[in-house]
Amino acid sequence: MSTQKPALHVVATPIGNLGDITARARDILASVDIVLCEDTRHSGRLLAELGIKAELRSLHDHNERQRIEQVLGDLDGGKSLALISDAGTPLISDPGFALVRALRDAGHDVVPVPGPSAVISALSAAGLPTDRFSFEGFLPGKSGQRRKVLAALASDPRTLVFYESPRRIHACLDDLATEFGPDRRVVIARELTKLHEEFIVGSVADLQASLAGRELKGECVLMLAGNDSESSGIGLDADTLLKALLEELPASKAAKLAARLTGESRQELYARASTLAGKS
Repeated sequence: MSTQKPALHVVATPIGNLGDITARARDILASVDIVLCEDTRHSGRLLAELGIKAELRSLHDHNERQRIEQVLGDLDGGKSLALISDAGTPLISDPGFALVRALRDAGHDVVPVPGPSAVISALSAAGLPTDRFSFEGFLPGKSGQRRKVLAALASDPRTLVFYESPRRIHACLDDLATEFGPDRRVVIARELTKLHEEFIVGSVADLQASLAGRELKGECVLMLAGNDSESSGIGLDADTLLKALLEELPASKAAKLAARLTGESRQELYARASTLAGKS
């Protein structure tokens, strides 16, 4: 039986360099009763490298909800568990949300054990503003859907961060040129913390030219400067924009879209939209 109190420990693991494992993460993984992971074979190799023997149990997109009752039973029985992903911090575009919410709702402790994260690692060395940023996860694989997502974000003043497959980088850059324009600053970070780590920096047009004919390898973090134009949005004040949107949309949806276009608070825009809708 573990010496840890009954809890789920959400443990960050290295994204490439094994030396990035924290002492606390190592201690937690060595002392819990069960380690939940996406791929038991992959995580088994990691734990073997760390000299840790543990009971591994899979938890991935296809079985997460089925695992919840089992984990609740483990915690009620006094066991302690850890949750890891294939790399980096769990739940960041990885499974675990449904489980963590269910455990919180049931009153169980969920303990973060911080460490490596591809998003934060990439941002820290990209040379883009980090006071405000939006992590958008993986972009859609199909160009039409991807362009819809990008079009909705084109006026966002925050630094934008995505995960992207190296196989889609060229097509993604083409869509960025269409929706963001060729001059928007972009940074691609790949193979983070590994031997061939690389940051590719320039405008969208620069990267289209420099990467033409080149096949990238390794998962990529794609980062874009926010829209820094003074007109951020379509050049309309919030009330004018909301009035136009309210002709076609309910207040909640009008506020959501206006927030995307202007970068202003969605809650404040919703309150204003509700007022305007009440006057109509």
